[in-house]
Amino acid sequence: MLRSSAAAVRNKKQDFLREPKFPAENARSKEHQEMQNKSSIEEIRARFDNDVARFSNLDTGQVSTIDATVSLELITESAKRIAPNATALLDVGCGAGNYTLKMLQKLPGLNCTLVDISKPMLDKALERVTPETSGTVAALQGDIRTVTLPENHFDIILAGAVLHHLRDDKDWEATFGKLYRLLKPGGCLMVSDLVIQETEAITAYTWERYGDYLESINGPGYRQSVMDYVAKEDSPRSVTYQLALMKKLGFSDTEILHKNMCFAAFGGIK
Repeated sequence: MLRSSAAAVRNKKQDFLREPKFPAENARSKEHQEMQNKSSIEEIRARFDNDVARFSNLDTGQVSTIDATVSLELITESAKRIAPNATALLDVGCGAGNYTLKMLQKLPGLNCTLVDISKPMLDKALERVTPETSGTVAALQGDIRTVTLPENHFDIILAGAVLHHLRDDKDWEATFGKLYRLLKPGGCLMVSDLVIQETEAITAYTWERYGDYLESINGPGYRQSVMDYVAKEDSPRSVTYQLALMKKLGFSDTEILHKNMCFAAFGGIK
């Protein structure tokens, strides 16, 4: 019986290791089909609409993200040092406002623009951010790819756990291009996000390690539930892909601040 149970566990782990099925950067022949099977914006919105309370608390909303508090500190402190006289902040996919709140601890008085597809999440961010700044706070419900924002306007753009929802190469390039145009010269785009690797073998290894991390937090069921929605909802790219894209679009400098397996903090300066 013990041998049978052990075999079942091994088989289950082997099944897990085949997911999520993200192609490496050098193997994208099935990308179009895979993107068609991903969650729609409406499905992503619905999930976040129902998860406001959890994401309003860093101790619960970021538990599935490796080194979340480290990355949050690094991107906000780096933004402060790059743009110490900043006046205008854009938080892309702001969620419940955690990234903006951290930025305001370092640069009080910023004029903040919050963008998110989820109205309940945006309402919570507005409620939390407004008392923390003497500057203005604007909240826009919508997709960063389609909302209208002023170009050459923002000193700092924060993108926390959002860009991995972009899909094909055209989508990535168009979105990064838009973010570049929104920045003032000398402004910075700071990203903290889920990433893949350039090679399939290392990508598979990082997913295995991430699964082990999730299981250590809350058991095999939690591991599987997180990996199921990652496989369905997300389409991350490698850090090197994103930094190269920044350079292609005109960013003068790029920086890798932190990377731990399939999570990274990095950015670019216009």
